[in-house]
Amino acid sequence: MSARFAGLGAALIAVLAFLSPTPAAAAPPELPDQIAAAWKTDRIYIHGSMRPAFPKAELDRIRAASRTVDFPVYVALLPRVPSTRELPAELPTLLQARLGQPGLYLVWTVSNDYWSGTEKLVRPGGLKGRELVGVQLDDEQDNRIVTDRPAPRIVRTIQQAATAYYGRPLPEVPAGDLREDTYSGRSGRSTTDKEDLSAFIGMGVGGVLGVIIVILLTVRSRRKRPAKDRQNAKARRGNGRGKAGQSGEVAAPREPVSVSAVRTQADRWISKADKALRGLESRIKASRDNSLDLLDRRDDAARRLDAARTLRSSESVPATAGDPSGELTAAAGAFVLARQAWQVAGDGTVQPPCFFDPTHQPGTVQAAWSEGTEVPACPNCARLLERGETPRGFLVWKKSGLFGMDQSAVPYWTLDPKEQPLVATGFGSLEDDLAERVGRQEDK
Repeated sequence: MSARFAGLGAALIAVLAFLSPTPAAAAPPELPDQIAAAWKTDRIYIHGSMRPAFPKAELDRIRAASRTVDFPVYVALLPRVPSTRELPAELPTLLQARLGQPGLYLVWTVSNDYWSGTEKLVRPGGLKGRELVGVQLDDEQDNRIVTDRPAPRIVRTIQQAATAYYGRPLPEVPAGDLREDTYSGRSGRSTTDKEDLSAFIGMGVGGVLGVIIVILLTVRSRRKRPAKDRQNAKARRGNGRGKAGQSGEVAAPREPVSVSAVRTQADRWISKADKALRGLESRIKASRDNSLDLLDRRDDAARRLDAARTLRSSESVPATAGDPSGELTAAAGAFVLARQAWQVAGDGTVQPPCFFDPTHQPGTVQAAWSEGTEVPACPNCARLLERGETPRGFLVWKKSGLFGMDQSAVPYWTLDPKEQPLVATGFGSLEDDLAERVGRQEDK
């Protein structure tokens, strides 16, 4: 009998052991904690999703530059995805607090081959020297460094930190790390053009005949165009000046500026805004009362700068088959937002862009465009309106012609705002809502 009860007891214990809850798996540490922990063994942290494809030459170059200075250099390389976008702008400061060590802390993110980052130079207690942001503002080559790979700008930041730390003169940036400024017009076919061309090649004989007809009609119309242009020019000279916003004389058509040219300008303003924002952070830390005005300006500048970086990566407004202007308007939006972020971080004022061309000087003049309509315009565009001429404005490519085989240059404000939300309020010239529009577009 006792043996029987002993057997039942053993079985009951086994069942209870099987049914007892197992301890829940511990949640993975947050990304800042992961980075700080990884830095204890390797001062260059590469996000797991990027490690397999990260170029070894870039990594070797960053390591080599880190060995040229006596202070520690901590680098974190991250993808620009929703989870990393939510990280605070002062992440280098938070990471330094976790390690508690002096040194140069760099956090760089990438999206669509566009690299950008923030950095923090921390000296040992008691040591003083130049501010890193001051060295960067004085560096004339800083804004010309390429952004399609991480090593050039990270290496330059290490050199700038050495100048701030020791007073070491800055070396020249290698020619291969400098971006060539391009202001020419359209260059080559876009990806959308190539896709459309491939589709038409695959069409049958009827499609080929249709294309031939379109070409013949186009050639015929172009042969007639010079005579018609001369007639129109005579008519304009005879009619004199028109009223603003109506049939006033408009400058001769031209091609839109290239996407790369606008991106180059946007990159410069992004760099300036980033440095101005860090300068504002230094002012806030040095301020005794941390005034709400400075804090509000910091948040506003950071919001605009983040939206500019989002647009610069060309994720939010891609080109479509019917509208190839997405990348160009995105670059212009990045330009506007970065310049405004620089303004906010600098003196706190926000100037709207010129309605006619957001890459012009800010729209400091309220100019009458048509009866009952005023828009902010730069001084040059305002003078054109006063003379009864309509500025040709910021031109973009738009599909036209039979089958959409042709492209025509049109002012951006003729685009459908449903397809291009950035142009709905003139890149924020009519209403200061550009950053919010970028945020809503990103959430979709």
